[in-house]
Amino acid sequence: MIQLFRPSLGDDEAAAVRETLASGWVGLGPRTATFEERFAAHVGARHCVALNSGTAALHLAMLVLELPPEAEVVVPALTFVSTAHAVVLAGARPVFADVGEASLTLDPHDLERRLSPRTRAILPVHYGGHPCAMDAIARLAAQAGAVVVEDAAHAAGARYRGRAVGALSPLTCFSFQGVKNMTTGEGGCVTTGSAEVAGHLQRLRWMGIDRGTWQRTGGTLHDSHYEVAELGFKYHMNDIAAAIGLVQLEKLERLNARRRAIARRYDDAFAELSWLSVPALAADVVSARHNYAIQTERRDALIAWLHERGIASGVHYMPLHLHPFYRHLNARLPVAERAWRRLLLLPIYPDLTDEEQERIVDAVLAFGRERA
Repeated sequence: MIQLFRPSLGDDEAAAVRETLASGWVGLGPRTATFEERFAAHVGARHCVALNSGTAALHLAMLVLELPPEAEVVVPALTFVSTAHAVVLAGARPVFADVGEASLTLDPHDLERRLSPRTRAILPVHYGGHPCAMDAIARLAAQAGAVVVEDAAHAAGARYRGRAVGALSPLTCFSFQGVKNMTTGEGGCVTTGSAEVAGHLQRLRWMGIDRGTWQRTGGTLHDSHYEVAELGFKYHMNDIAAAIGLVQLEKLERLNARRRAIARRYDDAFAELSWLSVPALAADVVSARHNYAIQTERRDALIAWLHERGIASGVHYMPLHLHPFYRHLNARLPVAERAWRRLLLLPIYPDLTDEEQERIVDAVLAFGRERA
């Protein structure tokens, strides 16, 4: 079976883990600090706070906003559930907005209709690694007095109008889960330009403690004093994950270049098909190409056809407002509802071979001929 996603891990990552284990320091320590410095530099942010998941990143990003009761946060419906759950966990109300027909990212026109005097934040999602229309979103946020918090779980290595995703907004949340463009096994981070916000995130990730163990000791055991400044969580990254992340960060541009080459090959192979549309790519962005989402009215039949030929595919995502937990919000989002019934993800990951991609392309073309 050709997998839908697969992490690109090798001997370098294994060696980094062995070195970390041999060091005797595997918790929140020096490698996590180094990872934070290098990731911040890579995206052009002043600060990076490393965490144990992208979900933790979203949750803490919402918490540092200190949202008042009845606050609203606008969220695109076509995303993983963590995006909206983070809003609810912070005591606010998600307001679902529709996505663009071509980009499948937050539609600024629909966003404008969803703004209200209670809007305190906007949470755009760079679906599939394609950056949202950030200038328009930032302009609407400024008019509404709202903060932009980016969900960049798919977008490590993406660029918007020449700038790296990660330094465009006050807060940006990344995921380093197993199948993301770069992985730490499980992990995430928040990037920010504010030292004050970074300090708050650091306290929240480690039970509200003002100084972590490595900060207090520098690897020795001479200062055991710390103070709990606020209610916090056990959300910090550890040095084993950070060791993997440091290797993956060095490879990120190469891994993403391979993803883009695979996407171009799909684009060329399917360009003339009238029954299938390929992902759109705006002229002013560089997509991280986390996924390759085609759309077709024959989606379910194509899923079965591919499976019979040993090819995995996927549907990401069912719009959040259609799930039982969020159905009470009674949102009506025609583009997202229409898209997810047509949406199909084809395999894309750096270790996908040319021969495997040829199998996938041949299977899709054969499906079209069979149904013609």
